[in-house]
Amino acid sequence: MAFKTNKKPQSFSRDPAAHIKTLTKRQIPDVMPHQKVMLESYAGGYLHQSDVALQLPTGSGKTLVGLLIADWRRIKFHDRAVYLCPTRQLVHQTVLQAQNEYGIDVVDLSGPKSKFPPADSAAYMTGDKVAVTTYSALFNTNPFFRDPDLIIIDDAHAAENYIAKMWSMNIVSGTPLHSVLSEFLKRHLDSRDYSRLTGDWSGPEDSAWVEKIPSPKVGQLASELGPIIDAHATIDQPELYFTWSVLRDYLDACHIYLGSREILIRPLIPPTAMHPPFSMAKQRIFMSATLGAGGDLERLTGRKSIERLPAPEGFQNAGVGRRYFIFPSLSLADGEVDSLRLGMQQLARRSVILTPSTDQADEHEEQINSILQGYTVFTKDDIEENKAPFVTSKKAVAILANRYDGIDFPGDECRLLILDGLPKAMNIQERFVMSKMGALALYNERIQTRILQAAGRCTRALQDRSAVFVTGTELVDFLADDRKWQHFHPELQAELSFGVEQSNTSSEDILENFEMFMKNDDGWSAADGIIRDDIPNKERIEFPAMDELEAVVRDEITYQEAMWNEDYATALSSARRVLTGLTHPGLRGYRALWHYLAGSAAFLLSTAAGDSYSVASQSHFSEAKSAAPSVSWLNTLAKAIGDMDIDEESGQSAETLKQVEAIEQQFLAMGTATNHKFEKRAARLQSELDEPKTFESAHRELGELLGFNTGNGNGDAAPDPWWLGDKLGVVFEDHAGGQETTPFGAEKARQASGHPKWLKQNVPGVDEMEIIVILVTPCSKVKSGAVPQLDGVHYWALDEFRAWTRHAIGILRELKGAFPDEGDLVWRAEAGQRLEDGGITLETILRDRPRATDVMEVVK
Repeated sequence: MAFKTNKKPQSFSRDPAAHIKTLTKRQIPDVMPHQKVMLESYAGGYLHQSDVALQLPTGSGKTLVGLLIADWRRIKFHDRAVYLCPTRQLVHQTVLQAQNEYGIDVVDLSGPKSKFPPADSAAYMTGDKVAVTTYSALFNTNPFFRDPDLIIIDDAHAAENYIAKMWSMNIVSGTPLHSVLSEFLKRHLDSRDYSRLTGDWSGPEDSAWVEKIPSPKVGQLASELGPIIDAHATIDQPELYFTWSVLRDYLDACHIYLGSREILIRPLIPPTAMHPPFSMAKQRIFMSATLGAGGDLERLTGRKSIERLPAPEGFQNAGVGRRYFIFPSLSLADGEVDSLRLGMQQLARRSVILTPSTDQADEHEEQINSILQGYTVFTKDDIEENKAPFVTSKKAVAILANRYDGIDFPGDECRLLILDGLPKAMNIQERFVMSKMGALALYNERIQTRILQAAGRCTRALQDRSAVFVTGTELVDFLADDRKWQHFHPELQAELSFGVEQSNTSSEDILENFEMFMKNDDGWSAADGIIRDDIPNKERIEFPAMDELEAVVRDEITYQEAMWNEDYATALSSARRVLTGLTHPGLRGYRALWHYLAGSAAFLLSTAAGDSYSVASQSHFSEAKSAAPSVSWLNTLAKAIGDMDIDEESGQSAETLKQVEAIEQQFLAMGTATNHKFEKRAARLQSELDEPKTFESAHRELGELLGFNTGNGNGDAAPDPWWLGDKLGVVFEDHAGGQETTPFGAEKARQASGHPKWLKQNVPGVDEMEIIVILVTPCSKVKSGAVPQLDGVHYWALDEFRAWTRHAIGILRELKGAFPDEGDLVWRAEAGQRLEDGGITLETILRDRPRATDVMEVVK
């Protein structure tokens, strides 16, 4: 055969917008005007910037923009170009669009690299074609893409979970490594936290528990921790071993978080500068419909500075399609909500359910299989690579657990989207920073983006419309709370306002309205007109303190990189520069976190007790507590570290702070959009406390509502309800059925005195607590034989207890009415003071209860 002759060099157009004219296989005539503006702007001023962000709303063709830039640079600069998608389904979707619509011949290099077709691999390596792949294909310990020149990051708002995964070791309960690490950490935890870590819960609030091993303590444990993980990582899952290989030598730069049944080891910010395939590229382009503000994109990706192209005129506040929000729980009971949802699913024929957990997904699947006859259920695995079986089904439900991005259902593919809960925090680091440190402000943009992306799964173009059926307390609170609407774009505000108003009605009316929506008749046209007419009345306001958060992000990333390189002096100076910029009152929790991080860096620089760095470390830890005195974790920091001269006693007690945080979780669980659940529960408890038969169970539940860890024993010698705090607990002997004139007997007195011993033997996490017994009874007399057994037992007259209950519920009602959101440090401080002044902390309860032997009349 003849030798191949040299290929003629490809000519390139003046910019990516003009490049489309050279794509002879394209099925579109040209780029749209707004795409042309952005592509020309990019070519005119951003060609050589290392990091660039492009924001284009959903449905405006950002995929074409990214692919045109990649293909144009491939020709003009001979770049090896990689286009990253979150999932393989999106990779396939992007490849089909590129080849069939845009005429760009790309290659799909997703999945195991051992299965890449050699010709496709070569086409990328020689710069002949753009490669389309997943984030995980680039962010791993041995990527095929070792030295790309250009990286296009699509759906950049979702990047954190995929990028940080390379540096995140998540160890879950039920694995050998979790068991061994839990046992190792046991001696460094109090017994109650150890029980939570291992899943031996005492109450529902334990499921939301999160803790952190202080960084100085991590350094002390590293020499023992490393060999344990070395020995066990490969037993669990291969990915744990690979992640550990990245983290093993950098524990000082990482944090260890503990949650109910899980352990997470990771750095605060992904150190992407240490991953050459990403950091050494000539340019990274981040594309998203919502890039966020306050430096959030930089934190997500570990890049110090990302230049943002301005969005085309009129696109900043543009909505995509029409959402008809339905909030059934605002007016219906749980059973009615389920019936309404199933009825709407039958009308819609095809529906999509997004839910945060596999357990919830399984519950939905079981319910559909038992009630909706003839419906096919599809999971995320069923439609990951091809959703055609779902969209061509006449009766189908797609149930996607923890998948809020990446799978879209535009047009007639699906008109009913069901959002059943959406967690604010996607991992326990986020949960710790939000709930423990009170730094929710850091995540405002991120949370909003996640929720709005979820709500837009079925509205991907201007002509799309979908009903969005919203359930789950946390999600309803976020979307139905008009106090939060001011941060949404005007069109979404109008949609939410309309949805809330229309949801305050009967299930029959909601179903009738949904029928009009599905038919798209005059009734729905009139409703759509109401929404459109309301849009000019709305105005979007930025979240507070975004400018400060944006100004400090470069130093935050410098801190993380310095910690990774063991340059603790640079880390300390960077943390101090961050602190200089965090002055807004709403950032007190975040400021406390950075004092803690600065103190941890100084601690690592100290070589002897009392040296300048040791003093600096103590100073920063004390400043952390001063910045956020209502954060209970900071009050226990000194004890966890040991030998640190930090004032632990200033401000409210640890008991009060823990109680406030638990009450906060109770309020979040009941919902903040309405007070229906709180008032219903309060009324029921007060009614049940008036009846001897229901007194004990209501007594236990009252303690739960007040923020205590509660329980109730079974058996002859078991105690009545107990209320547990941080280091203090109360166990009750309830005698609600007694008579005032009947003397309290020796047998019951003996049982009451033995309750603390029973509790320490039978309830996990109680053995180190101080347990006090309180007798709740109408009896005012005690038999002489019972007196020795009542030594140390406190007394609470039954009528006084019931009156105190009404008083306590009144205080909770006030606190709930003023509750703004999770982690609000001002509210926490005021709530703690209100609890102490109102006498409803464990310390004040015991202070106000006399000893039984001091007030009961002794009779023979």
